[in-house]
Amino acid sequence: MKHARRRHSRFRARVASTTGALAVILGAGVGSATAAGKGTGTPVTAAATLDDAAQAPHQAAALEAAQAAGLVPSLEDEAHVPPGQAAPAPGQAAPPAAPPAAAPAPAPAPGQLTLPAPTGRHRVGTVDLHLRDSKRMDPWVPGQQRELMVSLWYPATHTSRYPAALLPNSQQVLPGGVTLPTTAGHTGAPVDRKAGKLPVLLYSPGLHGSRATGTALVQDLASRGYLVVTIDHTHDSSDVVFPDGRHEVNMMPPGSKSRHTIAVRAADTHFVIDQLAKIAHGHNPDVEQKPLPHGLTDAVSTKRIGMFGASLGGGSVAAAMHADSRIDAGVNLDGQLFGSSVDKPLDRPFMLFSSEHHNRNSDRSWARFWKNLHGERLDLKLRGSGHNSFTDCQALCPQAPGAFGMTPPVLEQALGTIDPNRSIEIQRTYLAAFFDKHLRHRHSHLLNGPSRHYPEVDFIR
Repeated sequence: MKHARRRHSRFRARVASTTGALAVILGAGVGSATAAGKGTGTPVTAAATLDDAAQAPHQAAALEAAQAAGLVPSLEDEAHVPPGQAAPAPGQAAPPAAPPAAAPAPAPAPGQLTLPAPTGRHRVGTVDLHLRDSKRMDPWVPGQQRELMVSLWYPATHTSRYPAALLPNSQQVLPGGVTLPTTAGHTGAPVDRKAGKLPVLLYSPGLHGSRATGTALVQDLASRGYLVVTIDHTHDSSDVVFPDGRHEVNMMPPGSKSRHTIAVRAADTHFVIDQLAKIAHGHNPDVEQKPLPHGLTDAVSTKRIGMFGASLGGGSVAAAMHADSRIDAGVNLDGQLFGSSVDKPLDRPFMLFSSEHHNRNSDRSWARFWKNLHGERLDLKLRGSGHNSFTDCQALCPQAPGAFGMTPPVLEQALGTIDPNRSIEIQRTYLAAFFDKHLRHRHSHLLNGPSRHYPEVDFIR
């Protein structure tokens, strides 16, 4: 453990100061070639440190542009492979690196970035919790108990008396003076009792991503009456900040397999649900015993739980559902699947929601998983979208591409051509419709088939 920490100590400060924001936006940060291991689909590039084979070249391009702009340090223990090229076999020489991009990234425009306002009728509260699993050791750092940071988002009242929350991220100012947005959540605000018992939604981010990655979707679901819990998977995430000021960075060893990463995330999710059950029974699981928002104990309903995630977070949902029968419904936002969950029968509702160029017609893991879904199943495609359309990059990156080291071509590769506001509106609408149906028994014709109101959504039969 000490050796591993010494190895990372030289760039720990740089990770905390330069890559946290990128990880929040792209859902992928620095780290080992985690996804280069064998999965159930086509090979994944190692350099991208990504999990989706179909989208790896696009995400790798965005990551390399950020590296060229100095936002992401290159790690000495990372095997570099050009985008779209498979990692070399053991004993073979690595292929020559691609030449640097000729055109520099555009200069960022100073200003405050914004997220779309929530559309539900409730105002939003939020609180961060520090959780420790005394029964489980950390899978990436030997000798430590597993610790997580999570954020709870919920319908709130009296929000004017409580400060607006920043994104739970260590770095708030990007190059050029561009600042990350203030969220719609208000820290510690009381739960709105008029919302009644709150069904729970769990959110898992992309590989090396932050729990802040999906805030545009998360705070909207909270405004619609859900308790949404976003999870930082420590030592998988590029940077997790704990209340004592500790920064825990990515510690996954080179060659880590995505199926193992997903299994760790499933165990994390099971533990988080257990802590929610403790809250519902009047206990406070926060390590520092931070006061819980007033009314939270009476509002949590662990009898209605859903889960969603983007990229590898989406690919982790099925494994979490197999590991914990309390999860009633799941949504995978464009994440490739790895591990045994691909071939295990699942009898609970599940929705696959893909970008333009990734679906079960191009991803064998999705095709195999589809055959094992025995509850209600949906396979949707968002026309004109890219892999990162399902993260906050959809909202934030077009506002100041240069702050993220993204040229216009890379921006289009990452996000597609769909209008950002329209993309977010559609994702919010279909996520809410799916979870409303299966957790609240509020049926909508929207899920029956193509809609003239949302022609960008294809139903893959």
